[in-house]
Amino acid sequence: MTLFARLASDVQLMFRRPPRQQYGALCYRVKKKSGEVEVLLMTSRDTGRWVIPKGWPMTRKCAHEVAMQEAFEEAGVRGVVETETLGAYTYSKVLRDGVQVICKVQVYALEVTDMAKNFKEKGERRIEWVSFDEAAGRVREPELRHLFLAFKKKMTDRLSAKAAKQVSTDNQIPAAKQIPAE
Repeated sequence: MTLFARLASDVQLMFRRPPRQQYGALCYRVKKKSGEVEVLLMTSRDTGRWVIPKGWPMTRKCAHEVAMQEAFEEAGVRGVVETETLGAYTYSKVLRDGVQVICKVQVYALEVTDMAKNFKEKGERRIEWVSFDEAAGRVREPELRHLFLAFKKKMTDRLSAKAAKQVSTDNQIPAAKQIPAE
């Protein structure tokens, strides 16, 4: 490595910023008839790549609340958001001034219960409901791909446990009627 290349590398390291923090929502729904789980993907406004709703921190809002707000503004979905993070991923973002920064996105699961007809960014993005595997294949970020697959396993386990509990409840013998003593 030349002296100039070494100096350039050292200067670049000195001015490197820590990742910028964002919060995102992995939106999902369970189909009533089949029990199949679908996840929401949408296109970014600038590059058209497949992403999840995400955004910058907001004053007086917890991280999971920001994720829920961004899901509504960007995709028009409402629902129940989990307060525990699923994990995080990083991606490279080009800001309006052309500066490229690394962003770290903390992701929260959001079970969608309602879709709005009108929302802030309607018409600015494509929105699709897809399987976990399809979502993992479409996104560019390896860490986000991993989050989709890890959440697929979590949901499979959760739905299996729920089904097993339902079967056990259905198979219980009803309590005998009490006959009053005379």
